[in-house]
Amino acid sequence: MSEILNTDIKELNEKINKESAIIDIIMLEMNKVIIGQKNMTERLLIALLANGHILLEGVPGLAKTLAISTLSKTIDAKFSRLQFTPDLLPADIIGTQIYSPKSEKFTVKKGPIFANFVLADEINRAPAKVQSALLEAMQEKQVTIGGESFDLEKPFLVMATQNPVEQEGTYPLPEAQVDRFMLKIVIDYPKKEEEKIIIRNNLAKSFPVANSVIKSDTILKARELVKEVYMDEKIEQYIIDIVFATRNPEEYGLEKLKDMISFGASPRASINLASACKAYAFIKRRGYVIPEDVRSLCFDILRHRIGLTYEAEAENISSEDIITEILNAVEIP
Repeated sequence: MSEILNTDIKELNEKINKESAIIDIIMLEMNKVIIGQKNMTERLLIALLANGHILLEGVPGLAKTLAISTLSKTIDAKFSRLQFTPDLLPADIIGTQIYSPKSEKFTVKKGPIFANFVLADEINRAPAKVQSALLEAMQEKQVTIGGESFDLEKPFLVMATQNPVEQEGTYPLPEAQVDRFMLKIVIDYPKKEEEKIIIRNNLAKSFPVANSVIKSDTILKARELVKEVYMDEKIEQYIIDIVFATRNPEEYGLEKLKDMISFGASPRASINLASACKAYAFIKRRGYVIPEDVRSLCFDILRHRIGLTYEAEAENISSEDIITEILNAVEIP
């Protein structure tokens, strides 16, 4: 049995090694424009391959918008940007019906959500009804305008950004809404050397431009292949243990965390962690998932899914601290 499995994995490995070359091509194009921020571009590709969405948190000017628009250029896909403001309406996002006096009929005018890549800039600036309109579209992959349903484009990826700096005039995303994002990434400033290159590029006569290198159909094919990546039962158990440790920390010898966590991660966290690990293995040109994949993605998948109590906030304990404690306590297969 194990011999059969080994040959299967070997074949799968060769197949994935060959097919995942597209990732290197995309990365090469993106690195022309995006300097540094390797973690962000990698996570963007994970979300794209695992059919998830991304929430980015970082101060203004860290190339969040540039990253997703560059990705859409390399994949030859439609890109639209939504700047969220307090006076935005759901119809501004999904579209509306317009009356045409000529034909005496209502015609549907589709909104900017009908694109492959949607950047929702400063999502926490818009009221709850606008946020829920976007998040419903993310979940259902379709929108309803005037009683008629329309399917969204494929592939469909939403990258929402929020600035941690200004909290005035913002509407924080409710827990249930945040849970719909597969990954939440916190972006940091570039390193000194990287920033030098950024200055040079911006002051040069012409700014580097990414070329279209693959078609969106190729991404859809790659998604199917990502599902085939082998995940051992031990890895599945490891994922379950990590997620359950956020719900019942005392079962894993982490009694001190019991009063710090108000609610743990949902089953959606387990699903997303498993599918993101498969996509990560694909990016790393492997046909199987290793525990290291799980550990490296844990923070991005779980940081927005753990509710902190007032006690944790008073002691200045973040969800990252809790995840670190859990990863140290849960046994690695």
